[in-house]
Amino acid sequence: MEKYRINMLSAATTVDGQGVGSAYMEQVALVKECEEFEVAENSKKSDFHIYHMHTVNPKYRMRFTKKHVNVAYVHFIPSTLDGSLKMPWLIFKVFKRYVIGTYRKADEIVVVNPAFIPPLVELGIKKENITYIPNFVDHEKFYKISEEERNALRDKYGIPHDAFVVMGCGQVQTRKGVLDYVEVAKRNPDKMFVWAGGFSFGKMTDGYKELKAIMDNPPANVKFIGIIPRGEMNGIFNLSDLLFMPSLSELFPMSILEAVNSFKPVLLRDLDLYEEILFKDQDCYAVGSNVDEFDEQVKKLASDKKYYEHYSKGSKVISDFYSKEHVKNIWREYYPRIYKKWKAIKGKHLKMEK
Repeated sequence: MEKYRINMLSAATTVDGQGVGSAYMEQVALVKECEEFEVAENSKKSDFHIYHMHTVNPKYRMRFTKKHVNVAYVHFIPSTLDGSLKMPWLIFKVFKRYVIGTYRKADEIVVVNPAFIPPLVELGIKKENITYIPNFVDHEKFYKISEEERNALRDKYGIPHDAFVVMGCGQVQTRKGVLDYVEVAKRNPDKMFVWAGGFSFGKMTDGYKELKAIMDNPPANVKFIGIIPRGEMNGIFNLSDLLFMPSLSELFPMSILEAVNSFKPVLLRDLDLYEEILFKDQDCYAVGSNVDEFDEQVKKLASDKKYYEHYSKGSKVISDFYSKEHVKNIWREYYPRIYKKWKAIKGKHLKMEK
C-alpha cells in the first residue's frame, strides 16, 4: 500500500504547560495509528508529500515550498495574543504580521475552532482552503477515577476529603482570568480553590508582576500548585468538584476537553467561541460574565445537588463528542483530499515518490 508521508513540524512540547503541546502530541499519535500515513516529526529530509506545521517557528515556515502540500495548524489568531504576552509594541506588531504572513504562505489551514474561520478570511485566506478539525482527548488517558484514588490525591496536596474544590487550569496570565478566579475565591472562604499552571513564558507573561505577587501571597483557601506534568493531570481534574475557567479569551480549550472526562461540571465565562464547540444550546456548561455571576454559580453548584448533576451530565455530553475514533476518521479523509487537490494545482512539483 502506497502511503502518504507527512512531516509534523512543531516546537509545542518545548514549553511546559501549554494546551498546544497536549493537542500536538494527541494529534500526531492519532495520525500515526492510521496505516495509510507514514509520519515523521521535525525531520530534515525533504521527501514528504505533506508538511504540517503546528507552531509558527521561522525554520518551519522556510520549509514551505512547491514540492509539498503545506499545512498550517491555527491554534490562535493574532487578536488572541493580546493578554497573553507582554513585549514592546513594535516587536509585538511585527510578530503579529509575521504570524499572518505565515498563515498566508500555507496552502491549507486547519483550525481547531470554527470561530477562527471568519477572521482568517478577513486576513485574506481563502475559505475553501480552511478546514475545521477539532482536537480530541484519549479516554484511556483522561477518565473518572475512584473515590479512594481521589482522596489519596487530596492527601498529597493537603486538601481535606470533604472540601468543595474549585479548580482553575492553564498558564498564569491575564487572559486566563486569574484575577477574577482569585476574587471569587475570596468570596467563598469555605471552599478550596486550586490552580494548576504557572508562568510558561516567565516575565514575558502579561500581568506578570501583579500575578506573581498573588501567587507568592495567595488567600488562605487558594493553592497554586504549579505546572503539572500532563501524565498527572487526570488526577488533578478528578480531585476537584468543579472546573472554573474564567478566561477572557481562549483558543481551543484542551484543558476543558480533558477535564470533562471526570464528569465534573464546568463553569466558564460566557464567550462566543464556546457556543458551538461546547454545545451551549444543550446547556452543557454553566456560565458567568463577571465576578458576581461567577460567585453566584459557584455557590449554587456547591449547594444545589440537582443543578450540579445537570452540569455533570453536560460534561459527559462534551466528552462523548470529542472521541478518538470520530476525529481519526476526519484526518483519514483530510490528508489524501488536500494532496490530490494540490497535486492538480502544483502539477509535476508534487510526486508520490517511494
